Amino acid sequence: MKRISSLLFAICSIGTSSAWAHPAVFHALSPSDAASAGFLHPFTGLDHLLVMVAVGLWAVQIGGSAIWLLPCSFIMSMMFGGIMGLFGFHQPLFEHGILASIVLFGVALGMAWRPATPVALICVGVSGFCHGYAHGSEMPSGALPLLFFAGMVGATMLLHAFGVGGALVLCKRPRLSMAMRAAGVLLLAFAAYDFLFPV
Repeated sequence: MKRISSLLFAICSIGTSSAWAHPAVFHALSPSDAASAGFLHPFTGLDHLLVMVAVGLWAVQIGGSAIWLLPCSFIMSMMFGGIMGLFGFHQPLFEHGILASIVLFGVALGMAWRPATPVALICVGVSGFCHGYAHGSEMPSGALPLLFFAGMVGATMLLHAFGVGGALVLCKRPRLSMAMRAAGVLLLAFAAYDFLFPV
């Protein structure tokens, strides 16, 4: 019950935060809370959340094996980037990479871009690496890395599944293309806002 209460409090804190990108919800956590911290972290930044859902949408837009290959590529590269961030390999360009990934997916969805699967895998892999670096560098002190990353992967899989599932449901409707384009416009609008009014 105590853990559930803490989880609900963290979610409420996320919802009322004035900052969209990476608010400091956690400062120092006991090892037992590491998985919860990792799971919640992708939800603490709208940039992370939008990109992870967008990966699922783009995977369905491309179709074929991309439906599962793109999410896997994102998760694997995210883990590698997380390790880099965890061990303090300082690279300020990763924040620009996160913004660039939002623009990339916005354009891809908005223009119905369906590249060859290897090209899409590279794009998604670079994006996942940048987002993973941010996750790893912001891991709360006192958290066990393995549990934190396990929670982070779980949340990422959930967001990818939400994007894939939503797109597959829309596939049965005649307005899939319009919905994809609308999602692309949303991503580009957020990228513009984040660029003009950085947190």
